[in-house]
Parts: sequence; structure tokens; C-alpha cells
Amino acid sequence: MFEIKVDQPYAIVEFVLAGLVDVGEMDRFVRDLEKATISLKGRAIKIKADVRALKPASPTVAEMIKVVQAFGIKSGVKRVAEIVESDLIALQLNRVAKESGTDKILRRFWDDDSAREWLIHGDPPPEFPEPPPRGR
Repeated sequence: MFEIKVDQPYAIVEFVLAGLVDVGEMDRFVRDLEKATISLKGRAIKIKADVRALKPASPTVAEMIKVVQAFGIKSGVKRVAEIVESDLIALQLNRVAKESGTDKILRRFWDDDSAREWLIHGDPPPEFPEPPPRGR
């Protein structure tokens, strides 16, 4: 099961991917996700991926996830927030993200609110910024 929504004002593609996803459903998901991403072309695109109810994927489905992640990076995705609950899913998604290059722009969260906050505002500035380097 999947659901995809686009938040135009914040350039966020939000999706839920749940259950045991077969190749046919994953193919439909990938097509719909690519369309949603293309609808925000030219903007700093953010992805909110709710995979809390996702079951471990077959190698074919994992490969499809990797391909769509690489497509996202090429299309201008700047941040990806994954909401997870399962350590097994997190491990599988870690491997896929590393292979696609998404690991560099990915953060994991336990709830929607903190994921959305990070997508919109990014990391808070450091509390004590580093002093500028001194000249000699």
C-alpha cells in the first residue's frame, strides 16, 4: 500500500509505503513518485518517507527503491526524512541509501512533526559557533 501527496508551498513530496510491497505495486509507486518529484522541478525538493509499516523488501523491490532514490537526487531532492520504527527496515534502507547516494542527505525520525520541521527549516545553527580562524 502506498500514498503520495505533494506540499507545493514547501516543495515536499510526502509518501507512506506500508506492508509487503510486491514488484507491481512498487512499479506504480515509483512512477507516481517520479511524477510528484518532477512537479517540483527547479526547487529544492524535500522527501518525507513514512516507512513505519513497511515490511522487509525483496531484492528486486530494494533495487527499485535505489533507482528511484538516485532519480530523486538527479531531480533536485536536497533532503530526505525517513520515519521508521523497525531496525530491520532501517538496516535495509541504509544499504539502499548508501548505494544510491541518498545517505548524504538523509535523516531518520520517529515522528512526523520532527521530520517535517527538519525538512522545512534544516539543522539549527550551532549553539556556540566556531570562532573564525586567527591570522598570524
